[in-house]
Amino acid sequence: MIDGYPFVTYSKEIYEPEEMMQRSTEFYEWMDKRRTVRDFSARPVPRMVIDNIIRAASTAPSGAHKQPWTFCVVTDPAVKRQIREAAEKEEYDSYHNRMSDEWLQDLRPLQTDWHKEFLEIAPYLIVVFKKSYELDPDGKKHSVYYAVESCGLACGFLLAAIHHAGLVALTHTPSPMNFLARVLNRPENEKPFLLLPVGYPAEECWVPDLQRKELEEVSAWY
Repeated sequence: MIDGYPFVTYSKEIYEPEEMMQRSTEFYEWMDKRRTVRDFSARPVPRMVIDNIIRAASTAPSGAHKQPWTFCVVTDPAVKRQIREAAEKEEYDSYHNRMSDEWLQDLRPLQTDWHKEFLEIAPYLIVVFKKSYELDPDGKKHSVYYAVESCGLACGFLLAAIHHAGLVALTHTPSPMNFLARVLNRPENEKPFLLLPVGYPAEECWVPDLQRKELEEVSAWY
């Protein structure tokens, strides 16, 4: 106990530098194989796999350990269709009215458009909601801290867990996303943060031949 609060001893295996180098290299090379996928298979995935993926995502750090996220998993075909129809409406408006010419040009190498058939094909949709405050059973509001940053970290863990399970995902952010709260009947303190179709890649699956930035472009040492 520290100041009346429970603490436990932190115990972690320590690796020698050589093994550390090997493990960090292998993890980087494995993560570098992760790709955003738009061609999904309808092949079923065991529910326990999705449960474990969400458990892994929920190990992410959060402001004051408030864990201000809810992972909603959609499998009902009728609900998936509602989400697709609403998402395609917003995406159509974005591609035809909201996006700048520069934005559209930047998307051209990805060959995306407003059609989102994968929202019905993928066996699971995971919709991440960000809590702007907590509600106790009596309806009293309680603060959360750094909710955006915390949910971003959890989504990073989520993507790594999906990749580790041998599955693929697409980070989809139809704008605006308020329809997700309406379709899923979420409480007023939850706002849509990210929509991810999750499953196996289609038997024939194509991804853009893109290159990641070099280390020198994304890091700086002082």
